Amino acid sequence: MPRGGKKGHKGRSKQFSNPEEIDRQMRAQREKEENGGEEPENSSESDKESSDDEDCEQKRKGVEGLIEIENPNRISQKNKKVPELEASAPKELSRREREEIEKQRAKERYMKLHLEGKTEQARADLARLAIIKKQREEAAKKREDLRKEKEVEATKAKR
Repeated sequence: MPRGGKKGHKGRSKQFSNPEEIDRQMRAQREKEENGGEEPENSSESDKESSDDEDCEQKRKGVEGLIEIENPNRISQKNKKVPELEASAPKELSRREREEIEKQRAKERYMKLHLEGKTEQARADLARLAIIKKQREEAAKKREDLRKEKEVEATKAKR
């Protein structure tokens, strides 16, 4: 059975804009912004027709044409070019950015001191390494002594 029962669906059918129409409107809007609201002289007939349609949509009923209401929530987004963004970028860093930079610098200073062996952790690491080296040297000497003893016993057994 259809969506609305026996009588059918009562709502409006959806209308989709075709891509060419959207492109045409976008081009007309860009040209209007570039020329400061003036209509371009060398635009094609189709662009002029679409701009006429837009003028009809912009005409307001009754008193709306006389009163201009500025809604702060309805701000049109203007695309900024990269040089404009860089020029208008604030020179001051935010608190989070400053803290992040300070943290990185502190970490770099600590690593530098650590590599030089001036921090307590570096001293503890070096002491631990010295103990481990000493233990390994002793173990290597014991292995060497055992190997020599085995060689001596092997030469005695052959005789």
